[in-house]
Amino acid sequence: MAPSQVDMEEEARHFSNVIATFHEYQKYSLSANNRRRKDLYKLPKADQELFVALGYREKLNLVDEAILKNAEFLEGIVSGPGIFDGDDDDEDAPEVDVEMNHEHACNDDGHSHSHGHGHAEHSHSHDEPRAPPDHGHSHSHDGPSHSHSHSHGRGFHSPPPPGQKYKPTEFDMDKLRSTLKQFQGLPERESCYTPMKDALLEHFKGKTDEEKASLRVLVPGAGLGRLAFDVANLGFHTQGNEFSHYMLLASYFILNRTSAPLTHAIYPYVHTFSNAYNKDTILREIKIPDVKVEIKNGTRFELVAGDFEEIYGQPDNQEDEVHAGQFDAILTCFFIDTAKNPLSYLRTLHRILAPGGVWINLGPLLWHFENNQTGDVSIELDLNEVKELCKTVGFDLSNEREIHTTYTSNSAAMLGYMYHAQFWTATKEIKN
Repeated sequence: MAPSQVDMEEEARHFSNVIATFHEYQKYSLSANNRRRKDLYKLPKADQELFVALGYREKLNLVDEAILKNAEFLEGIVSGPGIFDGDDDDEDAPEVDVEMNHEHACNDDGHSHSHGHGHAEHSHSHDEPRAPPDHGHSHSHDGPSHSHSHSHGRGFHSPPPPGQKYKPTEFDMDKLRSTLKQFQGLPERESCYTPMKDALLEHFKGKTDEEKASLRVLVPGAGLGRLAFDVANLGFHTQGNEFSHYMLLASYFILNRTSAPLTHAIYPYVHTFSNAYNKDTILREIKIPDVKVEIKNGTRFELVAGDFEEIYGQPDNQEDEVHAGQFDAILTCFFIDTAKNPLSYLRTLHRILAPGGVWINLGPLLWHFENNQTGDVSIELDLNEVKELCKTVGFDLSNEREIHTTYTSNSAAMLGYMYHAQFWTATKEIKN
């Protein structure tokens, strides 16, 4: 069903609000840091002098400088040609074939135009234990931990009065800060992505380069697209899927408007002073990208904007088997616990996987809608139940093991969360 005018207006308004959040980052973050400065000056003069002697005021100034550098980077993301308008005429942009299939593009609530409805704000992070229910169910703390936010709602912010700019909320800024933290993490990528890529190559060992280029691989919940990018550079026709505009804007900028390694310097950890050994913990610089941004040998690589179930699921009233058996491999990394109904995810994965294909999974079970305050369905299974359900749906699991990993963690900080992430490969059971 084609989107209604109301749907399109809501989509445009939401996208505009995301852009406004990028633009307001500098003002918002400098104000938050200036609060510390104001608090310092509220102290007795003798106490102020002691803190100044420790270098506290100097540290605040250095954080201001880092925020300004972050802001410059974020402005670069949203100041270029539009991600969805196909207006990228930069002749110096790298030759990366990235398609933003906006016909399915959704808002950060994960709902496509055809539904025209959204849930209240719901962000659930893979970075720390549960917060009490009265915290509004936004679990992306800005601590030196590893955020893995999946924002399944935008809350339908009331539009500002005519002539007034949208004022981003703390929740909006939290999603933007989480996006910054997603850019780092070579050790984490090696612990998570390497075994997944190895399993993919093992499953298709003996395939020629030409044969691999014809095999289609899907990476749902692609985030900034790095796993999908890596898989494409293994020679597979790769499609990433992501619904967050924050992630899509950032990945588009790196994939299409950046080519040389270490082009940008960002400071993802300047937004909190907690659990820092020293100022270097807070001011830790990350240079990105850490590789040359190019797809080797002309391999197809595209990103599809939208909700996984909305795009790849099978509507009840649709007789045609859209996407059925379309993918020779599916790689899910820290993804399956974003489901409201895990059975629906598993059925979709099974349906779109081709006979002889492989599903490769790695991640925890931090159910993102648990204890939500928005009335969303949430079925939260333990690991044994998930595996039994996989078998019931028709998957044959193998290579099951546990991999210890963090997620966008500041390794230089005093606090970090370790996941006992579950790894497996799965194929469709052969029916007699």
